[in-house]
Amino acid sequence: MDRRKFLEIGAAGAFAMAASPLGAMTPGAEILPDDECLGIKFLGTGAAGGRKDGKGRRHSSILVEDAFIIDFTDNGIDMLPEKHPNTIFYTHSHKDHFQPSAALGIGIKTVYLSATWYDVAVKAFKEAANAAGAEMPLIIPTHFGVPVQVERIRVTPLAANHPTENFMEESQIYLIEKGGVRLLYATDTSGIPGKSARVAEIDAHKEGRGITALIMEATMADGDDFRLYCHSSTGTVENTVRVLMKTGRLKMAPGQKVWLTHMASSLHPADVNAGLPENIRAAEDGMEVIFTAP
Repeated sequence: MDRRKFLEIGAAGAFAMAASPLGAMTPGAEILPDDECLGIKFLGTGAAGGRKDGKGRRHSSILVEDAFIIDFTDNGIDMLPEKHPNTIFYTHSHKDHFQPSAALGIGIKTVYLSATWYDVAVKAFKEAANAAGAEMPLIIPTHFGVPVQVERIRVTPLAANHPTENFMEESQIYLIEKGGVRLLYATDTSGIPGKSARVAEIDAHKEGRGITALIMEATMADGDDFRLYCHSSTGTVENTVRVLMKTGRLKMAPGQKVWLTHMASSLHPADVNAGLPENIRAAEDGMEVIFTAP
């Protein structure tokens, strides 16, 4: 995706926004220097049970400017711009996030994922490539806390609290940094694990830079749901945001929102935003947001 499309609004309306999504620029707004903002497009905002028969939210996935994608399945194809990056990061191996055939279908050439399931991923991609007669992508193992540089964006893999069927696999969340923007993208995970909070510099036991933006999963609305061992609820996100802001670990630009993703339609009311604080809102499929430094 052309970065300029994240930095200015054309007459045709470059952005498909939900009602006044703060953090996104509006017509007539000042165009910011490229290194002072980070553009995100939500290709999907749903959990595993979504997007059946063309209904519901697509599987959770984001496009980060024209640099890379995080997670992708074939039900997000219609959300991709015609020109898109050929690099992808995966959070974990569950099928609503990891679908090698879909990645090959959109021309992915470089894949980043945790070294803890590298062999599993290579085998899955080889099978998909052979079936499609496609070229095998370069698969690069990542390690907890060791950043990867993609163009002008720094991506640091962190541990998620989300087990898979592979006992040795460590699911990941990501700290995404560009200029003064420090975005924590946290899906799928039950809260933020302590060691990840420490590396992201949001651990209250230690001084740090904190973060300036947060996208966090809210699979369920009810905090008493049995999924609490591997997922977050809207209440989990509310508590996380409240603590981060109270301790100065989350410093958002004026009007910025924390965005919810990975929502299971069957576990939320029709209006996900009902009862939520004004600074926390549900993202929608296709929404584009610009995060700026405070």
